[in-house]
Amino acid sequence: MALEFELAGSQIDGARDYQEDAFLITHLTDANGKPSSLVIIADGMGGHAAGNVASNMAVQAFNKHVSANYPSENPSEILEQAVNKANYSIKETVSETPALAGMGCTMVAAILEDGKMWWASVGDSHCYLVRDRKLIKKNADHSYGGFLDRMESEGTPVEPEPGLSRNMLMSAITGEDINEIDVPANPFELQAGDRIILCSDGLDTLSAGKIIQYSEWSEATKECADALMTAVEEANMPRQDNTTAVVVNVKDTAVAEAEVVPVTESVTEDEGDTTAEISVDEVSTEEIEPDPKPQVGQPAFAEQETGSVTEEPKSKTGLMVGIAAAVILILGGVVFTMMGKKPAQQSEPAVVELEMEVEATDVPVIADAVEEESVTKEETVIEAPAEEAVAPVAAPAPEPTTVAVSKTIQDNLKSGGKGPLMVTIPAGKFAMGSTSSRNSDERPRHEVSVNQFAASQYEITFAEYDLFAKAKGKKIPDSLYLDRETHPVIFISWDDAYYYTKWLSEETGQKYRLANEAEWEYLASTGKKSTYWWGYEEERNRAHCFGCGTNLDPRKPTKIGSFEANAFGLYDTSGNVAEWVHDCWHENYKGAPEYADVWEGGDCSYRVVRGGAYSTPPQSIRNAKRDKFKSDKAYDHIGLRVVREIP
Repeated sequence: MALEFELAGSQIDGARDYQEDAFLITHLTDANGKPSSLVIIADGMGGHAAGNVASNMAVQAFNKHVSANYPSENPSEILEQAVNKANYSIKETVSETPALAGMGCTMVAAILEDGKMWWASVGDSHCYLVRDRKLIKKNADHSYGGFLDRMESEGTPVEPEPGLSRNMLMSAITGEDINEIDVPANPFELQAGDRIILCSDGLDTLSAGKIIQYSEWSEATKECADALMTAVEEANMPRQDNTTAVVVNVKDTAVAEAEVVPVTESVTEDEGDTTAEISVDEVSTEEIEPDPKPQVGQPAFAEQETGSVTEEPKSKTGLMVGIAAAVILILGGVVFTMMGKKPAQQSEPAVVELEMEVEATDVPVIADAVEEESVTKEETVIEAPAEEAVAPVAAPAPEPTTVAVSKTIQDNLKSGGKGPLMVTIPAGKFAMGSTSSRNSDERPRHEVSVNQFAASQYEITFAEYDLFAKAKGKKIPDSLYLDRETHPVIFISWDDAYYYTKWLSEETGQKYRLANEAEWEYLASTGKKSTYWWGYEEERNRAHCFGCGTNLDPRKPTKIGSFEANAFGLYDTSGNVAEWVHDCWHENYKGAPEYADVWEGGDCSYRVVRGGAYSTPPQSIRNAKRDKFKSDKAYDHIGLRVVREIP
């Protein structure tokens, strides 16, 4: 029986104001010419800038090595080499930029080929198999709790060291020697009907039962991924971590040929024979809650609150303390192997919840021994409870594409030269925001009236901004060797963007400004309700983002206007660089005005950023997606677009 794969991924920021997870789905071809896939997920640590850099860098280096050496007679060897390549890339970067010392990530990756799965993992991310309404964790857990559970399951229990948390990491990708990599030599044999869920540890917010239940409720991979993300956000855990998940359906080719199944490729800020097992004495109808897990490199201390998981920021210190603890245990006469089985941190009642856009479900945990390919392993087996009456929401039909009739305006500058090329945007009404329950800051969706205005056809370039900076004695932003005439300006704060529009007004005699948030969503969506300006689904090569299916360098922006314009004639409203808008940050749209104007109030130490960027995943370039960043800080992925009032 020939098998094929359907894949889709999703992620959320959780309670954080930045994204440190990165993921990528790469479509490959095996030695027989059949399609295969590589899935990678990295969970960054080290704070906003460093965590995002580490995770994206690791994903890129990993993907580059596998893509260059695949197909291979030994995929497990290629995967292990790729982990080391990712580690070396971080080492090189830290040596060149000492300020990034301490950054790192955990990682899980899998190659799916002809009914088989090879995987590699470092840290506490997950590779789950959903089969026969049971959830089985396939990869090893490189946390202190995972080690303790493994030792107990092997008949040599170890007393926990005082002061060490179960969720403390004992292996991660930091540029130094990796303590442990889980790379089974032999692949895992897949079956038609299997579902694979690779995810960051943010998904631990959900109980294993919920993961199973939502998986049962969702047929399509994208539906499942989104349902899981929604469930994580609805759990509303304090300090919820970033969450990312990629869902894989394994299908019989004969059955799949009768279906039309889109394959989604995505990437911010991912097994063989080593299986982790969760042992539970008896089946319960209650949710089993695992100990809270900190992010990769998290400190050794974490608190657990009733009904929630409290996480501390990941740090390298926790990892080193964990390694030290392992050394202490060895000196105490206990010999252990970190790469091996992991009772998925559920030896005590606890709720496992995920920070990813994946389908969630409620199910109790059951421990069984599973024999796979002559190797007996303990696996986390969770059986699904009776289903509740929850029906998935059908995707809306695509809206017809209509091209607005616009004209361009380009004002003269008093000091010489021309201002930005502007496009008139017609007046209209549109539904602002999202109805998705997982994006609470985008709700409630509400109708907004917009007056006619003009918007810059392209994102403002370095060269355009340089005229202002030189005239006002401002710092010239670093272009990172990009062509200043053709690339969007970055490394400018909201304050810089604001004063640039003031200068344009002085130079032209017209009123230039930053768009308010409603105007920006209107010009980006062209008034449609669809997720992206081109429709409801992610599509390859539509924009420059991390996972948008282009061949562009995901470490830097590309030339303005490299992709098709939207129906208003505007370029790069999705991806390339994110764009500052005028409004202060509001947590949601409750009380938002019914007309497009600056919404007063809110937290003005943060300003709204829209459109996503080259370094963020496809979900971040949705029309309704909102982000917030410090107004007095400059970022390498944020630029601006200006608007002009029309008398």
